[in-house]
Amino acid sequence: MKKTIFTILKYLLFFGLGIWIIYHMLHQLSDQQRIELTQAIKNANAWYLIPIFLIGFLSHFFRAIRWRYLLETVDLKPSVTNTTFAVLIGYIANMVLPRAGEVAKCTVLAKYEKAPVHKMIGTIVAERAFDMVCLLVIAALAFVLQAQFLGTYLSAKTADMQAKFEHSKVLLIILGIGAVVAIPVAIMLYKKYENSKIGQFVKEMLGGIFSIIRMKKRWAFLGYTVLIWSMYLLQLWIGFWCLPETAGLSLTTALVVLVYGSIGMIVTPGGIGLYTLLVAQMLVAYSVPEVPAQAFGWIAWVAQTAVILVLGLGSLLAIQPYNRKRYGQAAMDTA
Repeated sequence: MKKTIFTILKYLLFFGLGIWIIYHMLHQLSDQQRIELTQAIKNANAWYLIPIFLIGFLSHFFRAIRWRYLLETVDLKPSVTNTTFAVLIGYIANMVLPRAGEVAKCTVLAKYEKAPVHKMIGTIVAERAFDMVCLLVIAALAFVLQAQFLGTYLSAKTADMQAKFEHSKVLLIILGIGAVVAIPVAIMLYKKYENSKIGQFVKEMLGGIFSIIRMKKRWAFLGYTVLIWSMYLLQLWIGFWCLPETAGLSLTTALVVLVYGSIGMIVTPGGIGLYTLLVAQMLVAYSVPEVPAQAFGWIAWVAQTAVILVLGLGSLLAIQPYNRKRYGQAAMDTA
């Protein structure tokens, strides 16, 4: 009971944060800018939403296939269609309550594939851990490809902190020493608290990552992982073409925006408020005016949310008739 109340309060807190961010963003604009924002969204080239929708579906479809590879490690081989339905229904559940999607997609798939739920839970942990590692790798790649720009951007953001030091080398030395010290300290803390909830969580995450490394079809798994993140990137890059102010932005810029947007999606439910804010701030850093930057943030968020809503609700409506027909046909074939 206490855990449920805590989960609800946590959801309300982060949902409230998202609503406050939306209010703050709009409040910072003048009346004229709000009119321009509405106009920019209305004038966006809606034809590009068609490929964005198709690419969004492919990203979820590839995720379903990738999950099947993990399920094979626990001797489960569900159909591609049911796995895709379950993944999309999980996204809908996540919009209602964060982390509920993992339970929902396992429950749905277990029901229609007549498989035990407990076998699937471990694959969810492994998938989540691996996606976190992927995000860190993509963030590092974005930093390497846009090192000069991001260095200047971060320097501007931390100008006050840097002013406290006579030379930037001092800051780098301190950060380097801190990183070296942090590693053994982290190991000591883990050993001390490995039986705590945090220790168990870290253990499960590491176990999930290593289970992927040891799996037989790991290269296929990695291939679909690349496809999933490529679809996310392509969605944003094509989305740039919706507005004239963002049409000339590069694929590497989309990569940086993807990293910032992903953080927004993780923190607030469905990325509400924070996704738009972080994407807009990054576009402003790339010299896109404030109003078109916010307009693109809203367009990108609405497009991704619409894909989940349409496909998720469609899956909820289609999964039962599909399986009724599927098992009915199987019974006829057996007879």
